[in-house]
Amino acid sequence: MKQTLWTKNFTLVTVATALGAVGGIAGGFALSFLVFDETGSTLAAALIIAIQLVPRFVLPLFFAPRMDRLPRKPFLVAGDLANGVIYALMGVYLLFFQFSYAGYLAVSLVLACLGSFDELAYNSIYPKLIPEGMEQKGYAVSATLYPVLKVVMMPLSAVLFEWLGVARLLMLQGGLSVAAAVVESRIRLHEERRMEEKHYGFRLWWQDIREAADYMKQEGGLRNLFAYMAITNGVAEGYSPLLVAFFRTMPGLTATMYSFFSVAEFLGRTIGGMVQYRVKIPPKKKFSFAFLVYQIYESMDMCLLWLPYPLMLANRAVCGFLGINSATMRQAAVQRYIPDHLRARVNAFETMAYTAAGCVLSLLVGALGEVMDYRLCLTVCGAVTMAVCWLTVWRRRKDVRKLYDTDS
Repeated sequence: MKQTLWTKNFTLVTVATALGAVGGIAGGFALSFLVFDETGSTLAAALIIAIQLVPRFVLPLFFAPRMDRLPRKPFLVAGDLANGVIYALMGVYLLFFQFSYAGYLAVSLVLACLGSFDELAYNSIYPKLIPEGMEQKGYAVSATLYPVLKVVMMPLSAVLFEWLGVARLLMLQGGLSVAAAVVESRIRLHEERRMEEKHYGFRLWWQDIREAADYMKQEGGLRNLFAYMAITNGVAEGYSPLLVAFFRTMPGLTATMYSFFSVAEFLGRTIGGMVQYRVKIPPKKKFSFAFLVYQIYESMDMCLLWLPYPLMLANRAVCGFLGINSATMRQAAVQRYIPDHLRARVNAFETMAYTAAGCVLSLLVGALGEVMDYRLCLTVCGAVTMAVCWLTVWRRRKDVRKLYDTDS
């Protein structure tokens, strides 16, 4: 019998992910306009984004140890269900009452907590829903799904925003999140419960944290790969305001031209996802391919703003293509490598590292852009990130290679 990726469990989690993503994109679009329309302040919108980063750094540390001891499916279903109820209530509130920025700030913090909780549960259970040997295809589907839905949903969200209004659009998002929870509840999966004690207290939590810390001390490959990815992602977050400023100040360039960066990257990611789904790279060649991608990616960032506009678009398309290929391979390899009973805690460590690096490095890159030419700033940042890649991934290549060789 031919093995297939599209088992009942994998189909259900993909459908649930799509439902949640569709609602999230539409609701996020509406809320971004609502906040600015009501406050007229970009700082007010930025504060909401900033406050949503806090739970991503704090909560995984507290939830992950317990999640590793209990079945993860209830966490996943409960997270989407609570998320749906809150969005629906927000919609009902806006039908009858005026928008309150302070109230929305508080609700945003709650939603960010749920989002962090849900992301941790999803990342921990997802590898168990992919048939053995199909990890690369499974993560190719996961990595391609959101970019495709975003391109489809963004113009549709604008239409729904004008037609339904914010309140009804939030109620629709709530309904889609509840539907995602219902679909997830139909997943059938055997998960062990590792909770011998009656109560989960501080002593047991600290024991679990130390167990994960001891594991990470022994895993130089994971530590160095996570360090590089945290830094390159954090620096990339800082590029966004620099690119906006460059397109606003450079003669001959416009905001519309900048918007096509997303289209070019989407096309590259879509094609790259299809390639990852169809082509299986031999395990022994995965590390070499991934390291080559990292070098090309940083080089593309270094030269981006020195190129003519058509080549800038080609640059972003190539980065989209390479980025999704390396990300898919990395996710499949890392999640397969991590022991199941430690997966939530190790994923929590990764999330916290990415969040901390994103907060610090995005500010540093933005500050550098205040005193340096935008093109030179991107070049310097890309060169520094490439050096970090050599000092982490290449320096510990023997350990990092083990992650990619797991499939063999």
